[in-house]
Amino acid sequence: MEKIKLAVIFGGKSSEYSVSLHSAESLLAHCDQNKYELILIGITEAGKWLHYPKLDFEAVAHDTWHLDADCREVVLSPSSSRGLLEIDETGFKKLPVDVIFPCLHGPNGEDGTIQGLFELASIPYVGCGPLASACGMDKEFTHILCENAGIACAPYLCVYRDNALDLKAIYNQAFNKLGLPMFIKPANAGSSYGISKINSEEEFIKGMEFAFNYDCKVLVEAAIDGFEIGCAVLGNHELIVGECDEIDTKNSFFDFAAKYALENTQIHCPARISKALSDEAKQIAKKAYRTLNCSGMCRVDMFINSRQKIIFNEVNTIPGFTATSRYPSMMKAAGIGFGELIDRLVQLALEK
Repeated sequence: MEKIKLAVIFGGKSSEYSVSLHSAESLLAHCDQNKYELILIGITEAGKWLHYPKLDFEAVAHDTWHLDADCREVVLSPSSSRGLLEIDETGFKKLPVDVIFPCLHGPNGEDGTIQGLFELASIPYVGCGPLASACGMDKEFTHILCENAGIACAPYLCVYRDNALDLKAIYNQAFNKLGLPMFIKPANAGSSYGISKINSEEEFIKGMEFAFNYDCKVLVEAAIDGFEIGCAVLGNHELIVGECDEIDTKNSFFDFAAKYALENTQIHCPARISKALSDEAKQIAKKAYRTLNCSGMCRVDMFINSRQKIIFNEVNTIPGFTATSRYPSMMKAAGIGFGELIDRLVQLALEK
């Protein structure tokens, strides 16, 4: 059987560059090389696309891949080329590709921009399309769409940097609507970058200034008295939902250190909740997935408040993809191991 030419794209111009490298290293290590011809495409932090012709996955994780003398610059042509163009001294050489697996997190990789380029190039790719990716990345639009679909969300206020001239007045508006504590988060960022928990006007002003370092638009959300759970969803037309997981953290919130070093944090999978709540959460996850027009995969994050009510939080259309990341772990708990998960995602891309 002829191998599938699978291009794994990693890195990118994003604050989540390093997270992408670790996801890519794990993904590549779990790909069955009897099924796939792996093509490694790295995007440097400066935005240069390089074909890394070796299968040294540790070099990817340790960010030394781009120092290799055999790297060649590549471009993805929007002319329905069904491949990449590698640039060398003699000009362009076509690098055929059957499927792309974007192992990218955050802006310029998870926000629909690169997905649009894949569409123009007519190359099948893993994950959500441009519309779902863009709406899922922008937390304001996620809220608008999900609330319109009848999904309970946390109360929020959206603030643009251009209109944030009087932060004290905005604090009073947020306090009157949301109370304390509240959270400030960039509308288009992931991995808890730019997020602050707010308990005072002084913290609010600092938190707004901090969040605006990551995006020109931020959300101010009411804090939910409860804990966070998540659901992994897989599929195009027929959906599979993994087991719910539960975040148990002693930190003030599930921040970067908690997510990637499990600092003061445990993740329970399955979640320690009743079957009825678990079933309800899975139905909400599927509804959010359909509402946002997702395909391939998505992780849906929710809260369970002190009254045992489920409150939608946000989605992650390219979730972390190490062997211990939440999405693969939830699917593993539902009986789909890492290797099989990769195979299913590739087939869903080809089917779509």
